[in-house]
Amino acid sequence: MALTLRVAACPGQEQAKTNRVFLHPQDLAQLRQATFVTLGTEWAYPTAADAAVERGTVGLNAVQRRELQLALGDAVPVRTYTLTKDTHHAVSATFEIDTVVKRRSLAAPELSTDELEALARKRLVPFVISVGQSVVLDYYGTLLLLVAARLDGMAAAPDGGRPTPVSPLLAMLGAETSFLFVRARDANVRIRGSENRPRELFRADFNFERMGIGGLDKEFSDIFRRAFASRVFPPAVIQKLGIGHVRGMLLHGPPGTGKTLIARQIGKMLNGKEPKVVNGPEILNKYVGQSEENIRNLFKEAEADYLAHGDQSELHILIFDEIDAICKQRGSQRDGTGVHDTVVNQLLSKIDGVNALNNILIIGMTNRKDLIDEALLRPGRLEVHIEIGLPDEQGRLQILQIHTAKMRANKMLLDDVSLEELAAKTRNYSGAELEGLCRSAAAYALYRHIDLNQITKPVDPDAVYVGMDDFRRALEEVRPAFGVSMDELQRCLVGGFIDYGARLERLLQSGRLFRDQVRQAERSPLMTLLIEGAPGTGKTALAAKLAIESDFPFIRLIAPEQFVGFSEPAKVAAIARTFEDAYRSSLSIIVLDNIERLVEYAPIGPRFSNLVVQSLLVLVKRVPPANRRLFVVATTSNSEVLDVLELRSAFQASLQTSWLLPEEVASVVRGSGFAFASEKERNKAIEALSGKRLGVKKTLMLLEMARETTLTGKDTGESEENLVRLDRLLQVLADVT
Repeated sequence: MALTLRVAACPGQEQAKTNRVFLHPQDLAQLRQATFVTLGTEWAYPTAADAAVERGTVGLNAVQRRELQLALGDAVPVRTYTLTKDTHHAVSATFEIDTVVKRRSLAAPELSTDELEALARKRLVPFVISVGQSVVLDYYGTLLLLVAARLDGMAAAPDGGRPTPVSPLLAMLGAETSFLFVRARDANVRIRGSENRPRELFRADFNFERMGIGGLDKEFSDIFRRAFASRVFPPAVIQKLGIGHVRGMLLHGPPGTGKTLIARQIGKMLNGKEPKVVNGPEILNKYVGQSEENIRNLFKEAEADYLAHGDQSELHILIFDEIDAICKQRGSQRDGTGVHDTVVNQLLSKIDGVNALNNILIIGMTNRKDLIDEALLRPGRLEVHIEIGLPDEQGRLQILQIHTAKMRANKMLLDDVSLEELAAKTRNYSGAELEGLCRSAAAYALYRHIDLNQITKPVDPDAVYVGMDDFRRALEEVRPAFGVSMDELQRCLVGGFIDYGARLERLLQSGRLFRDQVRQAERSPLMTLLIEGAPGTGKTALAAKLAIESDFPFIRLIAPEQFVGFSEPAKVAAIARTFEDAYRSSLSIIVLDNIERLVEYAPIGPRFSNLVVQSLLVLVKRVPPANRRLFVVATTSNSEVLDVLELRSAFQASLQTSWLLPEEVASVVRGSGFAFASEKERNKAIEALSGKRLGVKKTLMLLEMARETTLTGKDTGESEENLVRLDRLLQVLADVT
């Protein structure tokens, strides 16, 4: 049954507070005395008859007219709403509360959840309500606006089994319904919970899957367990346990892994005050004492709230980005002012001083946990330490899904794009680098449709698609900060890697055995290998070969030329930082090239850097953290020095390289690609080279010099220019060796 009626105002102020729609008795009779009606939407409204309502009209209050987008005099279809056996009965209903009239100048009214529930039962039972639907409630003269945020019920199993919990969009409020109330965002109200009721800490519309954070499920579960679990329970339970709430947490880890994103999303999901975000350096001020006052001002609002409402006060969140800027180790500054020390003292006293607050949560974020004062990290202060590390393959897949969601939704992502393949290829990529990867792939897709000769030519937006080739090109462009230093390793193999015989193959097999031991064995998280031999015998090339073919996600080369001009402390810090970076990856290789040069050894004296020696002894022997594996390869041309400095004791095994044997020289000459005038000349060249103490690199250099000396500067043809002349080679051997 349906009627088309004109919209009118409620017949009176008191009737407007009932949340019913009012009809003339004759109109309601035509609807067969319907208990509930719909007004052009799926939302159901309870009805009431009132002779004061003009016939042919329906009386709606201002809230109902606003949410239905109806004006006075508009025509609206009024239909009977019939309850069916499929209509859910709400077990619990969560409402967001705000005032109908928003006046910031007035003091926020304090609402008791017990009294709210009693009034709601009186006014709203039995009503049919939908998620998003608004009702008004008169709270002792204060008119409140309640918006249904969530409905929970139980659905009967089709096979007669146990009912399953559901969250319907429409449900019936009854005597068994439990009412929960949360403060709407930016609402000018205060909700005082019951001592025995759980606190509504999280927003009713909170959904973890829609937070836009990928690869951090474990970190989030740790944060919830340690920082928020106690705040969900009623205050009476916490008092019986005799514990206090966690007041602070520290998020630390490499740049770009999502620390700031987590803090921002925590603020969105909590049903408390809007978080205060503080950038560390902003606290500091040029005036004496102003920096400390800035710290005190951050806590003023929380202090006033706690003084007025005690344990029922709302949660105040302070987010300190780059907290190491203001909380450095006390006594570490040499500026003479002591400003940083007093700022740390002020923050410590506010968090856990004599008048410590129980309604604050401080979230600190830093890339350098080692710089922060230890007193700030103890229990009672920033006691929860969560390392936000590099995501694993499943985490990378989640992050890629988040950053390509809009491409997929708008059908701009081709079917050939395999996010699983990209997740496997992007080891050691941080969340920010994966976002940059998607941005770079999109840039390649856009660039295909741009004509640089006609830059203003219109582009068809429907022709823009992102394919797998775009992502492959982006992978070459966006490299992880904690990835493989392939360029440095390739420079160690400029002339290629020539397999000259069985001795080299045995060396490679032995090195691979140690390397694979790190990858496979459960009890060997650390393996160290020393490659020793005379200069030019291929030690660095062998180490680089083992590293490049390992397919480990983190590979670093530490070579003496990287530290030219460094002081001893700076060199030690750089080496230690490389090892710390390696511990963030599941599998890592560090190559220490020319280790005697790293320690600055000089035979006259003898002289060396004891600070670097002691640091290497500690770092090379240090076992990586849990679930981390490290393979350290070092090279040396002076093994006696390592014996004297006791550096050899840091390595578990060693491999020995030596000069080329005659048959190995022949393999190098034949495998080098250099051409000779005849096979006879090649054999004589091999015989001449075999009488010298040569390594692969020097053998190739001599052949290159012999070939280059045949050039006359004239166009004599390609074949003649590439020939190695035997007489020139003999002359080079006489001059160079």
